[in-house]
Amino acid sequence: MVERMTNPEFDTDNRFGGFVSERARQRLVESLRDKGITSEPVLAAMSSVARHEFVEEALKSRAYEDTALPIGYHQTISQPYVVALMTEILMAGRSRVTRVLEIGAGSGFQTAVLARLSSRVFSVERVGALADRAREHLQKLDIRNVSLRHGDGTHGWPTRGPFDGIMLTAAPERVSESLYSQLAEGGVLVAPEGDTYQQRLLYWTKTNHSILRHKSISVVFVPLRPGQVQ
Repeated sequence: MVERMTNPEFDTDNRFGGFVSERARQRLVESLRDKGITSEPVLAAMSSVARHEFVEEALKSRAYEDTALPIGYHQTISQPYVVALMTEILMAGRSRVTRVLEIGAGSGFQTAVLARLSSRVFSVERVGALADRAREHLQKLDIRNVSLRHGDGTHGWPTRGPFDGIMLTAAPERVSESLYSQLAEGGVLVAPEGDTYQQRLLYWTKTNHSILRHKSISVVFVPLRPGQVQ
């Protein structure tokens, strides 16, 4: 009899489509807690979304490292800590929100995390192939509360607003003022802002019809580009 040897982190069991990730995922979540993420709803959402479903086959063994990974088309799936931090900022202490706008779906991982915390997510992706891939990933995980379109997201999605939260997953040199008008009272807009060499994670809160700007950490994101490509 030959005994099958397995990696305890990534067992070849069919429970996760041939890729068991529970132990590695929970270890990642604990590392996020150690790095200062305190929102239990956000940590639960990070725990519930299988990141390995959103990366390419060759990178699945690295899916639960706290690092950004390439997804093609000069785009990346963001570092889990940054995903968790931006989500925590957007939630602003709320356990759940009604409507969220995401600009830049990528492969759909951040979208899936937001879908765990929002009744409805509206997401825009400028790269057609990535939009298709994100839809496939979300469908595979039976996530049905996302409306995702291929298009230019630089000015948001005005016909679907106002939103309780708006998140940009690519960096404009300056956030378009047209996005502020799509933010609901009490809402939060979170985005990296800056040029290729220097970016800061910022967030804006809407209170009494006034927009207040706040600073967070230094970050590195791909630039936000106008238009759309196939």
